[in-house]
Amino acid sequence: MQLKNDPNQPLVSVIIPTYNRSNYLKEAITSAVNQTYKNIEIIVSDDASSDNPQEIVESFQDPRIRFRRNPKNVGISLNVISAFQQARGKYVASLNDDDIWNKDLLEKLVPQLDANPNLVIAFSDHYIMDSDGKIDDAATEENTQRWKRDQLTQRVYQPFYEIGIVHQAVPSAVATVIRKDAIEWNDFPPQMGPFWDLYLTYLACRNGGGAYYCPERLARYRVHSQSESMISGNVNDQAKIRAGKAGIFCYRKFMEDERLQEFKGYFQEKWLQAHTTLAIGLMRSEQVKEARPYLLHVLRQQKFNFRTVAAFVLSLAPRPLARKLLAS
Repeated sequence: MQLKNDPNQPLVSVIIPTYNRSNYLKEAITSAVNQTYKNIEIIVSDDASSDNPQEIVESFQDPRIRFRRNPKNVGISLNVISAFQQARGKYVASLNDDDIWNKDLLEKLVPQLDANPNLVIAFSDHYIMDSDGKIDDAATEENTQRWKRDQLTQRVYQPFYEIGIVHQAVPSAVATVIRKDAIEWNDFPPQMGPFWDLYLTYLACRNGGGAYYCPERLARYRVHSQSESMISGNVNDQAKIRAGKAGIFCYRKFMEDERLQEFKGYFQEKWLQAHTTLAIGLMRSEQVKEARPYLLHVLRQQKFNFRTVAAFVLSLAPRPLARKLLAS
């Protein structure tokens, strides 16, 4: 029997952006529907998938679910942000179409926001799982350490500039609940691209509000061959180009923010790294002349960096050799 929403609880909008992942989508929706916190709306936002998932959504027969479909593909960032803009909840949260929430994620995070009006977000740690849904313990621990969540304790961090956009400890797309009216939802430029979650964290922290951290792992992030992080890191030239352009835009924006000047050196380093990432993507797509100015820009401003020097040398090498090395 379908449980009704509890009107005494504030409404939470769960945004599920999706694109051609019908094999995983049902699991994601199920984990949202089964939340022990019941006063939710679920917005499944389809980015013009070739395998239209509307039938999957309708199979739940849950009045809390709304389905929206873009008439044409607009990309992950515009797809998810447009869904956030349509959310009616006091709080909002993103759930990737290939990820899974523990049933008590909202129950453990939402009350923290409701009890403290100075909080902008509440977030937790999460597991890493493989394409079949099996938790990878080693990768999970490595992920926690990579984003320095192993150095956090269960408490409120205010302000949270450093843990938010320097350490990037806040998994905005995975296990984070956000106070909707704390974000300027019309302030998301298209240039943020695949870095939309980092930019969301930036908008959440820039006014000095607080973040509550729960060290429990309340979600499972799926790593598989079609995830954006795997694609941009490995074989897809266009994904690497998108990541490079987004990094250049976002880190310049952070550098220019007067509230973040203590971290300007770090942002500048990341900004230059993004130039190299973009250049490598351009070189892989046979746009060598377009790539070289980005590499020269980095070489003029940065101390010796092997990755950039190697990429520049490859830009001058015979194309067959360069292709072979860039593909490795």
